[in-house]
Amino acid sequence: MSVDDKTVRRIAHLARIAVAEDEVAHLRGELNAMLAFVEQLSEVDVSGVEPMTSVTPMRMKSRDDVITDGEIPDDIVRNAPAREDHFFVVPKVVE
Repeated sequence: MSVDDKTVRRIAHLARIAVAEDEVAHLRGELNAMLAFVEQLSEVDVSGVEPMTSVTPMRMKSRDDVITDGEIPDDIVRNAPAREDHFFVVPKVVE
């Protein structure tokens, strides 16, 4: 796969990045190098390799899923412009 100037401009537009015309050729080369690396990775045989989340074997710590108010409701709403009890007061948006 190869990226052309039109594709570079489109990617820059979608990423909301301003790219000058003299930068397009350089970015085209950079993007093509990245895509070539990804193609090279797809050639690696990974059959028999277990999925992993870390380079060291470990289990994630788990905790009970308990609903609490955080035990600091007054601190949470202290800086709110409007509040009632321990709730934020917001303008009505649906009639």
